[in-house]
Amino acid sequence: MTKIVEEFELYGKTYRLETGELAKQATGAVLCTCGETSVLVTAVVSKQQRDYDFFPLTVDFIEKMYAVGRIPGGYLKREAKPSDKGTLTARMIDRPIRPGFPDGYKNEVHVVATTFVVDGQNPPDTICVAGASAALMVGGAPFDGPAACVRIGRDKETGELIVNPTYEEMEGSDLELTVAGTADYISMVEAGADEISEEDMLSALTFAQEAIGKFCERQAAFIAKAEPTPMEYTIHTADPAVAERIEPFFADMEACLKDADKLSRMAKVDLLKQTITEEQFSEDERAAWGSDIAAALKALEKRAMRKMIIETGERADGRAADEIRPLHIVPGYLPRVHGSGLFQRGQTQVMSVCTLGMLNEWQRLDTIDPAEGKRYMHQYNFPPYCTGETGRMGAPKRREIGHGALAERALLPVLPDDEEFPYAIRVVSEVLESNGSSSMASTCGSTLALMDAGVPIKAPVSGVAMGLIKEGDETVILTDIQGIEDFLGDMDFKVCGTENGITALQMDNKARGLTVDILSRALQQAHEGRDHILKAMVATIAEPRSEVRDTVPRIETIQIPVDKIRDVIGSGGKVVRGIQDETGASIDIQEDGTIHIGAVDRAAGDTAKAMILDIVKEPEAGEIYDGEVVGIKDFGAFVKLTAGKDGLLHISRVANGRVAKVEDVLALGDKVKVQVLEVDPKTGKISLDRLDKPDAPAGAAGNSNGGGRREHGDRPRPGQGSRTPRRSHKPNND
Repeated sequence: MTKIVEEFELYGKTYRLETGELAKQATGAVLCTCGETSVLVTAVVSKQQRDYDFFPLTVDFIEKMYAVGRIPGGYLKREAKPSDKGTLTARMIDRPIRPGFPDGYKNEVHVVATTFVVDGQNPPDTICVAGASAALMVGGAPFDGPAACVRIGRDKETGELIVNPTYEEMEGSDLELTVAGTADYISMVEAGADEISEEDMLSALTFAQEAIGKFCERQAAFIAKAEPTPMEYTIHTADPAVAERIEPFFADMEACLKDADKLSRMAKVDLLKQTITEEQFSEDERAAWGSDIAAALKALEKRAMRKMIIETGERADGRAADEIRPLHIVPGYLPRVHGSGLFQRGQTQVMSVCTLGMLNEWQRLDTIDPAEGKRYMHQYNFPPYCTGETGRMGAPKRREIGHGALAERALLPVLPDDEEFPYAIRVVSEVLESNGSSSMASTCGSTLALMDAGVPIKAPVSGVAMGLIKEGDETVILTDIQGIEDFLGDMDFKVCGTENGITALQMDNKARGLTVDILSRALQQAHEGRDHILKAMVATIAEPRSEVRDTVPRIETIQIPVDKIRDVIGSGGKVVRGIQDETGASIDIQEDGTIHIGAVDRAAGDTAKAMILDIVKEPEAGEIYDGEVVGIKDFGAFVKLTAGKDGLLHISRVANGRVAKVEDVLALGDKVKVQVLEVDPKTGKISLDRLDKPDAPAGAAGNSNGGGRREHGDRPRPGQGSRTPRRSHKPNND
């Protein structure tokens, strides 16, 4: 195959699609470029069908550190498990690609996106969707494309919408909206926003759909150049006898579904399916038609649930379409932890726990993304017991990472900055029960936990999951969907926000023909649902606690001159470690001289603060110190004033009367009260006078040095006295 290139410019940025040169043994391979960011996306379609009751699509996004000119961290020095960002990108590619394959297609499909170059300006994720679509179509796969993805930003100053903004452009944006789909319909939405209105979000979605259409046009031109040969494939068709034997049980399935209790309903449905399977099919038929029987039973359940909603408006648990399940909300559920909140909606229950730490406990990121780390961390756990099941527990799965990222994105816009609240913040949401919309319960529970911890959030955030049942021209939008409505419905549309506007969105759409009118209705119905939940939350905790708990380290922030940072740290960190060891406080020193001091014991923090200020303190004339003798010379004693400053107490000022040797009056380690007489403006050297002078020892006067006796308060004139002694102690006057 010859090399084929399609280069074009859209919305002020240059793009390039090329195939025919790289990875030619894959079913399809396309190198996608935006600016200087390049990603190779390959697609391989297996030749054999699998006996699955689902479509076996796998998507991997591989972050190569060489793409940004870095060597991976850690001992292995090679890319290992994907980062959270890599996992989220793989999900972002999967979701718009999956609906493009025909129902009943059972061949395995593997899409791999490998970052070759990331220029630090143009993110690689959005072009991967176009790359996956193009790779599948170049290979002739039965994929209903083209599909594309765009990110929409909005300039805070001008309100201008930006297509695929650079990292720099995103810094000035109050919206990050990622939309994927085809020229005809939207299949995936992800958004984070700074409390924008439903109207503005709808306008951005409409603009995104138009932009996707233009990208699909250019991709279609590229595919036309490639002239792919359509792949021959067969769609598995079940024996008609399977559906014929199952159809008479439609009314029985409807009856089983009318049960508000999830486990009871599932037990009834499972029992009915088992009975149908055993009574209607022989052992040989079960062996031959196993997956077909399972698929037909699932289809029966799906049709029964959807018919019930479309024709009667009745949901499985008896609710109306816009009705929210009963709420149970308890802020401050756990003792001693920094903050907690229990949020339950129907049979979905989440415990969120907030922990506050020093800013230097932020999460460092070793990825191709320009962000070095993050101060706010939200993690979501979905153990098997929350659905009454057994299973292995280990590293978080893609679903857990995705749901945690959604809740994190929803709460970021309302968090205080680190100047107002100098803490690293970690929230963990433990799903204790699940019957749909656990990510939204996590968002609500995390708001409670943050407020209970005393984090001064700008406004509380609530979230609700919306669903859709669409049969022909009949459409029903559902508020607060439960598991069966998500599993058998057409849309999972999650909306988070404050009373002032939206902070996050996520949507997966299985129904083609999702119109702007449907989205508008869903957003408005979601607004009403969010408002209902938010009022219930605020009734239990109206605002953040005025103070953090006693178990939280109190953090005080001080500012020191940049040139004093070295003194506080000390050689090899010796000084700052000594302060921490002595006081038990934690100390975080920033490059600009900002120091955060944290300690659960307020006295320990105050002591650490005093020790740091003592180090950086510049003595001034007239100040009095209780110092320690740290050096003795022929001409006087060096007295330690602060951790970083010594002063010279001249021999003429150590006692009342003439003293021949300093050692006759002072010894190393003696404590003396001294006053600063003078600080040399050029050298910084400090002259001291002793305030608690004793009388000079009898017989200690020695020679008068030519008969000229000086009183103890007289200063020696230049050139007077003996030669300058060699110093073995260098005073710390810097």
